Amino acid sequence: MRFISLIFVVLTLLFTNATFATNKVNIPIILYHNFNPTVPGSMTMTPQKFEANLKLLKAHGFTFIPLKEAVAYLQGKRTTLPQKPIVLTADDGWESVYTYMYPIVKKLNIPVTLFIYPASISKEKHFLTWEQLTEMKNTGLFDIQSHTFSHPNFKIAKNKLSPSDFEKYVWKELTSSKKILEDKMGHQITLLAWPFGIYNQYLENQATKAGYEMAFTIGYRTANRGFKAMEQPRFMIVDKLADQTFKIILSSAP
Repeated sequence: MRFISLIFVVLTLLFTNATFATNKVNIPIILYHNFNPTVPGSMTMTPQKFEANLKLLKAHGFTFIPLKEAVAYLQGKRTTLPQKPIVLTADDGWESVYTYMYPIVKKLNIPVTLFIYPASISKEKHFLTWEQLTEMKNTGLFDIQSHTFSHPNFKIAKNKLSPSDFEKYVWKELTSSKKILEDKMGHQITLLAWPFGIYNQYLENQATKAGYEMAFTIGYRTANRGFKAMEQPRFMIVDKLADQTFKIILSSAP
């Protein structure tokens, strides 16, 4: 509840004092986690509400684009994007992405980037399998990228480990995830989502050395060229605060 209350305060401040760059394209990147039609949870969305969210954005003129197109623009490699672009992402690799999200985005023809941590794939209960990920990728709608190897809390790890052990730990989390996903998915992994939205300059430097071109956190702001490559923000959609979040998103573009 404290976490939800904190998000509410942040959203209120952002909505009240929202400022969006006028000389840059602002790209809302929305983030979901888990889906369930009956069981509530702070980061669990019903499929019905999820579909309604997507239709709301489409009705307000937003165009869903692949994250890689947004990245190309943010890197300066692309000069234009469709009017009112928006990006859909989902983190972790919950099985509900296959069960509930997959049919909806396929019906609406919306591209998605899944940020996956491989430690749980085909191993943990309620997580996706490699076969399911491959099937979704083969539709052409799903891009698979990295969420580190095991979704660590780097702040806790740093307090528990010696400096040298922490350095090795971070490097393994960043590089093993990249290698496994590249081997399993058959494409280059260049994007990263920070677990828990935690990052600092050291982690950013290590991610760059590991071969990541851009990384994403949680910031309740639209991504644009004003942010550093390893600190691009996303809107995390939390069920109880979805309405407030979408007010901010809808106000982010003319």
